[in-house]
Amino acid sequence: MNNLESPAAALLFGVTLAVSLLALYRMPGLIGRFVMRPYFVARGKQVETVVTSGFVHGDLGHLLFNMVTFYFFAFTLERILGTPAFVVLYFAALVLSSVCSIAKERNNPQYATLGASGAISAVLFAYILYEPFSTLVIFPIPIPIPAFVFAIAYIAYSVWASKNGRDNINHDAHLCGAVTGVGFVLITDPAALGRLL
Repeated sequence: MNNLESPAAALLFGVTLAVSLLALYRMPGLIGRFVMRPYFVARGKQVETVVTSGFVHGDLGHLLFNMVTFYFFAFTLERILGTPAFVVLYFAALVLSSVCSIAKERNNPQYATLGASGAISAVLFAYILYEPFSTLVIFPIPIPIPAFVFAIAYIAYSVWASKNGRDNINHDAHLCGAVTGVGFVLITDPAALGRLL
């Protein structure tokens, strides 16, 4: 893979990995400064964390899962969309997935969220619109799954987990990111739906 063909993906991958590892193992105070607390953002405080929260992760497993997903789909998607559109998609999804969390948790002063999952969900779902019949292998299930089947299952699970989950995962961000990815492609490349159908 030639990273020169996907400069934004390469930069986002490197910066997110570096900042997250630094926060986890060298400067834990970064997590406290970068994490998003919807209660405060809704009141006009710590607004920058809508973006900064996407560059830190809660633990190594969270980071690795997000970065592996990003690696397999973002570089190809940037080549499909072009660099400017890819950058707009990524940061729009980062912000909009945060907005979903703010809307739901704005009156909960104890709630905090972090990670790039919303933006990465947008990348994944935008990719699936262009390559619906590509196959994904989801660890630990060693069976290739068609991308469109995964998309349907992912949305259904995210909706259910958002209402019923107790796993400290921000499923609302995943769902909002997925919707952002699909919406972005349909707005910027309406012909993609025709090709998909």
